Amino acid sequence: MGVTTITATDPKRLNTANFITRMERPLVLEVWYPAAVSITEKPNQTLATYRDVTRLLKPFELQGQAYRDAPAVAEGDFPLILLSHGFTGYRTQMFYLGEHLASHGYVVVGIGHTDSSNAEVPNADARPAGFISTLYNRSRDQQFLLDYFTEQQTPVTAIVDTDNAAIIGHSMGGYGAINTIGGCYTFTSEMLQGFGMPAALAMVMPWALNSCNGGREQADPRWKAVQLFAPWGGENNVHDPAAMAKITVPTFYFAGDQDNTSGYEKGIKRLYEQTGSKENYLLVFENARHNIGPHPAPAASFETDFELGHYVDPVWDIETINRVIEHMSLAFLDCHVKADPARCDYLPAIENAQQYKGENRQYRDPWKGFKHLWGSGLKFYRQNAALNDEQPEQD
Repeated sequence: MGVTTITATDPKRLNTANFITRMERPLVLEVWYPAAVSITEKPNQTLATYRDVTRLLKPFELQGQAYRDAPAVAEGDFPLILLSHGFTGYRTQMFYLGEHLASHGYVVVGIGHTDSSNAEVPNADARPAGFISTLYNRSRDQQFLLDYFTEQQTPVTAIVDTDNAAIIGHSMGGYGAINTIGGCYTFTSEMLQGFGMPAALAMVMPWALNSCNGGREQADPRWKAVQLFAPWGGENNVHDPAAMAKITVPTFYFAGDQDNTSGYEKGIKRLYEQTGSKENYLLVFENARHNIGPHPAPAASFETDFELGHYVDPVWDIETINRVIEHMSLAFLDCHVKADPARCDYLPAIENAQQYKGENRQYRDPWKGFKHLWGSGLKFYRQNAALNDEQPEQD
């Protein structure tokens, strides 16, 4: 696969500094795609190195497996997948997943959400403006980019399929993605003041924020699936439950049941239970916290416990989480975006399959694609109208 960096600019986004004027909003993007790269003969290409800074502005770089600026394959129809990072994240935060999906026939776009990155929000002084911009722009960025890759010339124009698209969002990326597929916002002035916004601004913000579908009147039918890693907003009742119940896009929630940022029982799990999709899944990493999506910790993050906490989990090995995410994400997207019924078999038909025991109380293999015992610490839930009356009982 290949990877390249481009910039897409919305020429007339509402300015969140005053909510009156309009301004250009540039978005720096990392794009992974199927490339014309020989396996037997290495081309004169360079493997990608992903560079960014920690929240303490410490620079780091990580080695990837994609070839930088390699030519794309000449033809094909590869679905568009957007990777939307959390507040104070960056476009390559889930590069491992971008590379993995591109190697299996997707065009994947890591979004650098302006005003919301590590480099732009390094301290408390920068947080208020960045947070306001994130609340307003996250869903609009996602919808804008689906239109952008449909209408504008890009390095992947000849091969990208924008009629079959999906969003993968972590934290604030998930908060925005829920809105993009129909989960309308329900902000109040009191709620926003509770987030620390000045009263005068909090009075204006609900008018600007409370919209649906990334600013559209109706959800875009090109969205075929959404993955939500530790999405924010459930504990604060940010999304309208009635609108959530009307969502029809297949959804897959990923959560740690000790999430200390988005919350689990009254946060992520509540959102999952409110979602009306007939194909609705939840995978829980037992005892994990909020940072279940990003790549493993760079060396620079080990300088402080504060920064390291954004990359490591006290219980889980992040590389193990990454491998589980790769496997389940590919199965979900192949099933619901590529509409491949054979790949749907990799999504468990029953809840908590790893808890089924055979003779002598030995754990059976968990769901399809997992080796013996490798479902330990995972819980799987699904809401599927076609299966509700057919799920087998536990042994």
